[in-house]
Amino acid sequence: MSRHDPDCLFCRIAGGQIPATVIYRNEHILAFRDINPAAPIHALIIPVEHIAALNALDSDDEVIAGQILLAAKIVAEKTGVFESGYRLVFNNGPDALQSVGHLHAHLIGGKMMGWPPFPGHGVAHGES
Repeated sequence: MSRHDPDCLFCRIAGGQIPATVIYRNEHILAFRDINPAAPIHALIIPVEHIAALNALDSDDEVIAGQILLAAKIVAEKTGVFESGYRLVFNNGPDALQSVGHLHAHLIGGKMMGWPPFPGHGVAHGES
């Protein structure tokens, strides 16, 4: 059964209703350039089917989960950051700032990154 949410931004991009600069696509995955990049290379890798978040994955989604990771390698090669390095980030839920309710990975590269990725942005839950 194919999952699709007609109100989901990423479902609409995957369905071709909203244009995107596509980097890679197969039957399971779509990768496209982020319209608000955090680095010189910033791509989003999404499943074509609607899955709300990492927490919504189940055992039936093993192929899709694996395809996201395999697509990251292909996107890194196509965008020129395969050798220099890149970061793959999944935001899950409000505290992680997941802004679209559709599972997606951010592939970010093209510049030297620091760690932690967001220093000085508040205190984590349970810390004082």
